Amino acid sequence: MKRRILSIIIIACLAIGVTYAQKVIKVGIIGLDTSHSPAFIGMLNSKNPKPEFSGFKVVAAYPYGSRTIENSMKRIPGYIDKAKENGVEIVNSIADLLKKVDCVMLETNDGNLHLEQALEVLKAGKILYIDKPVAADLTETIAIFMLADKYKVPVFSSSALRYVPQNQDLRNGKFGKIMGADCCSPAPGEPSHTDFAWYGIHGVETLYTVMGTGCKQVSRTSAKGTDVVVGLWEDGRIGTFRGIRQGKDAYGGTAYCEGGKVQVGEYSGYECLLVQIVNFFKTKVVPVTPEETIEIFTFMEASNESMRQGGCPVSMQAVYDKARYEAAKIVAKY
Repeated sequence: MKRRILSIIIIACLAIGVTYAQKVIKVGIIGLDTSHSPAFIGMLNSKNPKPEFSGFKVVAAYPYGSRTIENSMKRIPGYIDKAKENGVEIVNSIADLLKKVDCVMLETNDGNLHLEQALEVLKAGKILYIDKPVAADLTETIAIFMLADKYKVPVFSSSALRYVPQNQDLRNGKFGKIMGADCCSPAPGEPSHTDFAWYGIHGVETLYTVMGTGCKQVSRTSAKGTDVVVGLWEDGRIGTFRGIRQGKDAYGGTAYCEGGKVQVGEYSGYECLLVQIVNFFKTKVVPVTPEETIEIFTFMEASNESMRQGGCPVSMQAVYDKARYEAAKIVAKY
C-alpha cells in the first residue's frame, strides 16, 4: 500500500514538473549590440524574477547585430559573455535561434538589418517585438508591418519612454484632455538612418504617447545644437519635439492639459517596457497599433523633408503615400 501511495506521489510530482516546463515561454534575442539586450536578459533570467516575468526565459541569442556601426559592434563580445553567464545559448544563425524559441526580441541596434532579420522571424510564424527603431527609414518600417500582416504574425515596437507611468497617466486622461505638448530627448544622429530614427525617436514617441495620432502637417527648424519640429494635428492641437544635440541630455517635456500644464515623464529604465513585451508574448495582443508606430516614423521623415525644403510645412499624408508606394514594391519581392 505504501509503495502504491509513493508511486502516485512520484507520478503527480512528475506531472507537475511537466506542466511547469510547458508553461515556460522561451524567448530568443537577435542582436547583442545594445544595452537593452543584457538588461532584458537580466530581468527575465534572474534567479528571483519579479512575478510579472515569471514563466519567461531567454534561452538563446544570435549576437549580430551591427557589423558596420563601430559603437555598437564593440559591445558584442562583452554582451555575449554576459548572456552566457545568464544561461543563454549563443547560436550561429537566426535559423538556429528560431528552432529553439517561442517568440523573438529583435534587438539589433542597426535598423538597416531589421527588414532582413524580421522577415526570417515572420516566415517562421514567431511573435515578434522589434526594439527601436523598427527600421532605418519609413519605407522599410511600412514594409515590415505589411509583411507582418501578410504572414499573420503580431509585431510590436516601442520606446521605453512610452511606458513611463506618468506618460501612461497622461495618455489615459488622468489630467484631462491634452490640449498640446512639448517633448524632448537627445537626438544624436547615425548617418545610415533617417534623422531622429536613431535616437530622437524616444522624444517623438513620448510626444505621440501624450498626443495620440492625427498629425497632418510638420515643419522643422534646425540649428547647430538643436532641432525643433512642430506638428499640427487634425483637431487643431499643436505638438512639438525638440531634439537635443549639444549640452546635457534631457528627456521629458510639458503637456498642456485642461486643468493646466503637467510635466511629461522622464526616462526611468526598461522594466515597464518589458512588462508590456512579455504580456504581448503571452496574449499576442499588440499594445501599440502599427498605424501609430508608422505615423511616428512618418512624422520623423516629414521633419526631414521640411528641413530639405528650408523649414516649409510638409504634408504627412504625402510623405506616407510616397513611402507606402516604395514599401509595396519591397513586399512584392516576398
